Amino acid sequence: MGIKSTNFIPFNEPVIFTGENILNVLVFVPLGIYIGALFTRWIFGKKNFFLFLLSLLVEDLQYLFRIGAFDVTDLMTNTLGGVIGLLVFSGLERAFHNGIKAQKFINFIAVPATILLILLLVLLKMNPFPVRYQ
Repeated sequence: MGIKSTNFIPFNEPVIFTGENILNVLVFVPLGIYIGALFTRWIFGKKNFFLFLLSLLVEDLQYLFRIGAFDVTDLMTNTLGGVIGLLVFSGLERAFHNGIKAQKFINFIAVPATILLILLLVLLKMNPFPVRYQ
């Protein structure tokens, strides 16, 4: 196991759009879509706060189990990805003019999207990309 480390300075790198930040956003987009579909009675702010708490939990668990660092930048980019997912679900609801039809569409694409996400995570673990995300 690694050593416990923290970073409380957001975007402490000269380049904001690093591969790690982009991947943090992309990984949490499906979670935002699912939260939008599951918690339809919650207001946007409550869903957003829930996404923030889940991201905080992920960062805390990384720190606790020494599998990563607690990083405020990750917390912000994870939450941003979830918010983008919420907006995608909102757009799907408007496009289908019905929340139920939007949920059926999400159910239809969830299986291949989940398979692609698992494939991406396996590839990242194998480290064939120049992105250091382990």
